Amino acid sequence: MSGIIARWRDRLPVSERTPIVTLGEGGTPLVRADHVAKAAGLPPDSVHLKLEGLNPTGSFKDRGMALAISKALEDGAEGVLCASTGNTSASAAAYAARAELRCVVFLPKGKVAAGKLSQAVMHGAEIVEVDGNFDQALKMAAEAARLQGFTLVNSSNPFRIEGQKTGAFEIVEALGRAPDNHFIPVGNAGNITAYWKGYTEMGHRPRMFGWQAAGAAPLVRGKPVKDPKTVATAIRIGNPVSWKTAVAARDDSHGMIGSATDAEILAAYRFLAEKEGVFCEPASAAGVAGLFKLAKARKAPSGLTVCVLTGHGLKDPGITARFKPKLRRVKAGGSIKL
Repeated sequence: MSGIIARWRDRLPVSERTPIVTLGEGGTPLVRADHVAKAAGLPPDSVHLKLEGLNPTGSFKDRGMALAISKALEDGAEGVLCASTGNTSASAAAYAARAELRCVVFLPKGKVAAGKLSQAVMHGAEIVEVDGNFDQALKMAAEAARLQGFTLVNSSNPFRIEGQKTGAFEIVEALGRAPDNHFIPVGNAGNITAYWKGYTEMGHRPRMFGWQAAGAAPLVRGKPVKDPKTVATAIRIGNPVSWKTAVAARDDSHGMIGSATDAEILAAYRFLAEKEGVFCEPASAAGVAGLFKLAKARKAPSGLTVCVLTGHGLKDPGITARFKPKLRRVKAGGSIKL
C-alpha cells in the first residue's frame, strides 16, 4: 500500500486500529531549479523545488488530510467539515468520499478558484457558502463541528500537521541531508509549522523562510488583517490558526517571515512556468517570489535551498487570462514560417 501512513507509520500517531484512508499521497518530486538559482544569483544545483501539486488532489493538503480522515474514521465520526479557500475543501471532499464519510465545506462566497470548487462539487461535498472571508467561514465551521459532533479537518486538527510533516522527511531522504534554507508560502501557517516539526524530529534545523502576500500578511504586520486581499487565493487569510507555531518556527530556526506583492508573486509564477517547466498556482510561487526579493536586495541566503510549491497551476486556471499568449492566426491549408 502506498501513501504517507504506509511509508512513515513509525513516525505518525497511528496504531493497528487505525484504518488507512489513502489516495497514494506523498512521494512528490524534488527537482533542481537551476534557472531559479541563476536568477537569484546563486550557484547551480543550490535550489530545488518540492512539487506538492503532484499530490492526488493537486495540493499539499492531501498529506494531512490522509491522516486526519483516517483518524476521524477510527474515532467513529459521522462526518467531517472544514472552512477553505479551496484546496482544503477539495482534499477533504476527496478523502471523505474515499472513507464514505459525509463532508461539509464552508467556503467564502465568490473567493474560491473554479478548479478547487469543481473538485469539492464532484467529490460530493455539501457546500455552505459564507457571505464573508475565510476567517469568518472558519469560525462558523468550528462552531458547527463543536455543536454537531463532526470532526473539523482544518489545520487546527493536529493530525493535519502530523501528516504534512512528512514532506520534510521526503526532502531529507531525497537530498541525503536537510537543506540550509526552506522557503514556503504562508496562509493559515500550518505548513511551515509542519515542515519545521518534521525537520526537528529528524534532528535538523534549516532556516525557515515563510512568505505571505502583501495584502494578506498578518504575521508580517503583527496583527490580523480584517479584509485580506491578494490574487494568491490559497493564502488569502487574515488571521492564521497556526500563528504562534509559525512564529516559533521562524524564531527557532533564525529564519524570517516576509511578504511579496501580487506583482512579485505573479512574476515568479510565470517564471517557474516559462523557465522551469513547472506550472503551480499563484500562491505556490510566493516562496520563490520571496527568494527573488531577497536576491534583489542582495540578501539571498547561501547554501542549499528548497522551495515548496504547494499546489498545481490547474487549481486556478483563470489567472492565466492575465497573460497574453504567443498567438498567430492563419488560414487552414496555408504555410507558416516558424
